[in-house]
Amino acid sequence: MAVKIIATNRKAHRDFLILEAVECGIELKGSEVKALRQAKANLNDSFARLDSKGIILYNCYISPYEQSSIFSSKIDPVRPRRLLLHKTEIRKIASRVNQRGFTLIPLKIYFNQRGFAKVELALAKGKRIFDKRRVIKERQAQMEVKRALRRKS
Repeated sequence: MAVKIIATNRKAHRDFLILEAVECGIELKGSEVKALRQAKANLNDSFARLDSKGIILYNCYISPYEQSSIFSSKIDPVRPRRLLLHKTEIRKIASRVNQRGFTLIPLKIYFNQRGFAKVELALAKGKRIFDKRRVIKERQAQMEVKRALRRKS
């Protein structure tokens, strides 16, 4: 069984400089797992914060499962969800996040080979406008070089 990617945060690489990525579990309730299996999740504008309980994921939208019972359909689709990590990993991440300018953002939600829902959480630093422009210029220069090489051969 291969890794099945459910949702990706496409804006993460554009808006942030990714320094480190960590795989962590996610605490789900009721029929949220079935909704994830149908790929009904959205990571746009989601982020994670350190809390006294651990690391909490905010603004991650998991739509309610349509065939669920009345009781499990009352789960808020944008509720804060706890991320599951070992205490040593949380301490390591906490020491890095407390530095100025670092934030935690989810890159993707996926099911691993064993069938568990996982979140790839990244330690990132926000890009400035001139950084984004420089990346765009570099990408355009690379494209021009590739075009020139294709024309010669």
